[in-house]
Amino acid sequence: MPAVERTIMDEWASVPLPPAPDLVPVTLNPATSALLVLDVQYRNCNTERRPRCVASVPRIQQLLARARAAGALVVYSLTRGATPDDVRAEVAPRESEPAVASSVDKFHGTELEAILREGGIRTAILVGTSAHGAVLHTAVGAAMRGFDVVVAVDGMSASDAYAEQYTAWHLANGPGTRGRAMLTTVDGIAFELEV
Repeated sequence: MPAVERTIMDEWASVPLPPAPDLVPVTLNPATSALLVLDVQYRNCNTERRPRCVASVPRIQQLLARARAAGALVVYSLTRGATPDDVRAEVAPRESEPAVASSVDKFHGTELEAILREGGIRTAILVGTSAHGAVLHTAVGAAMRGFDVVVAVDGMSASDAYAEQYTAWHLANGPGTRGRAMLTTVDGIAFELEV
């Protein structure tokens, strides 16, 4: 077949894998940073449906503890119809921590942007599941609204590794997030108040 008649489906097996995006350690001001914990609920973060999510929970728990200790804003997202009680106990929200419920873009039809703006937030730190759903689309939504985005790749999960790989590539290279999103690890995030 001539190249112009071939589709990506015809070329699927021959497409070379791109190099992995760089992971960059970041030091963030907790006064202007918010940790967004996306959809880490029992019904979609369990060993039967998404064991990769269950494996990420201890890392999310570690980052959550450090963010809270530093005084960063913590915001939760839920899938439609869920309540804060559906969030896994290891990373459950405190009563004072807001939660929004939406489909994949947690800004769509919610008060998330208002919560972040009222809190003086400039940087959104994202962890959660599903990588190719809530993490990707909320990161794009944040970047398109002028927020800097930090994604801890070891704190995001999906049903399979490819979805996480694709999400990391898209965040580093997609037109909505390229230049606004940084990829790092939970251990690569530090908090320090600016004086």
